[in-house]
Amino acid sequence: MNKTTREKGLGLWMSTSLVVGNMVGAGVFLMPAALATYGGISIFGWIASATGALVLAKVFSKLSVLVANKSGGPYAYTKAAFGDFMGFLIAWGYWISIWVSNAAIAIAFVSALSVFIPILEESSFISIITALSAIWFLTWLNSRDIRESGKMQLITTVLKLAPLVLIIFGGFFFFNVDNFLPLNASDTSSFGAIAITATMTLYAFLGIESATIPAENVQNPKKTIARATMIGTIVTTIIYILGTVAVMGMIPMLQLAQSPAPFADAMGIMTGEWGRNLVAAGAAIAAFGALNGWILVMGQVPRASAKDNLFPRIFKKENSNGMPILGIIIGSALTSLVMLMNYSEGLVGKFRFLILLTTLCTLVPYLFTSAAYLLIMAEKKLGANKRWSVIALGGIAFLFSLWAIYGAGEKAVFWGFILLLTGIPFYILMKKRNKEVD
Repeated sequence: MNKTTREKGLGLWMSTSLVVGNMVGAGVFLMPAALATYGGISIFGWIASATGALVLAKVFSKLSVLVANKSGGPYAYTKAAFGDFMGFLIAWGYWISIWVSNAAIAIAFVSALSVFIPILEESSFISIITALSAIWFLTWLNSRDIRESGKMQLITTVLKLAPLVLIIFGGFFFFNVDNFLPLNASDTSSFGAIAITATMTLYAFLGIESATIPAENVQNPKKTIARATMIGTIVTTIIYILGTVAVMGMIPMLQLAQSPAPFADAMGIMTGEWGRNLVAAGAAIAAFGALNGWILVMGQVPRASAKDNLFPRIFKKENSNGMPILGIIIGSALTSLVMLMNYSEGLVGKFRFLILLTTLCTLVPYLFTSAAYLLIMAEKKLGANKRWSVIALGGIAFLFSLWAIYGAGEKAVFWGFILLLTGIPFYILMKKRNKEVD
């Protein structure tokens, strides 16, 4: 990509909003209720998962400099360290996981929107039309210019964070520390409660890698990507932890555990009904923004792989705006098909199975990225102190990623592994075709 094109790419704030926007989805608005069962000790679970996420973000920041000017994020780093085969498997599983997950995000958007448009709960047809409209409007937007998508991401990120920030600052005026007692409300040990809640919350950090993926479309990528990844992860961590603390301090744990909309209930205490609607709007915007960000990423990963002749050439075809148009369209078409399964009687179970199937593929890239960092740095001449700091950083990130995979459960790991293996025949076909071309 030439300098002129890069100057039209994503700047620091757009890249940061891609990280924050892809992590903060509609599901986060429900998290305090899920954690309330375990009591105030769940805050330590947030801190544990956030610590691992920040270490992982640091690894991505380091690799964005070590493997500079190369789009694809986890794919590019894995390929640089382990070669074509592992790079392909990471790209294969990651790409599939994005278009399957986008279907779930589109459904979450419709669900959040139903607060304002009740007919969405009553009519599957209108729900389908609404979800498809969101998917294809954002597909069109992402086909125009990467800065158009970046602007949308920045706007939706600011709007989705606004009600959360209001609750964080306003909530402490309605704060009751007694709501955190007993500290451990579960039947398990304190360590066990922290471990469980940390596992529950670590999935809220999926998307850390977002700024690394469109590297070739980022202004001054060596500096911008590293900064955006760290700033985005830090901002998200602060919002998650302080937001949960504020809500738990406002609503008694037993009541909170039964709440279908904990942030809305907290805002209702502060402002009344209009505040509830503000949070509901924030949840809908959160899903819409996340969908925009992941559609952007969805076209970038197969394009990077296609440029390395590991995906079909169709995925690297760009329109006049420099966007991987066919890759985006193919991904959105697959997203639409998966989304329709959720509204088809008899296929809902298969839709849920697909979500389970792709869980592993969202986590394995973190494991290989951590290992790639260790391997790439091992090839450099380092002093003793530097060597140990590299081992500590990469080792903690690797163990955190391994723990995340373990926390996914044996069923998700089994089927996710099968999904990765299904990519092998496609890899063989690509290699065979490349030899014939040569």
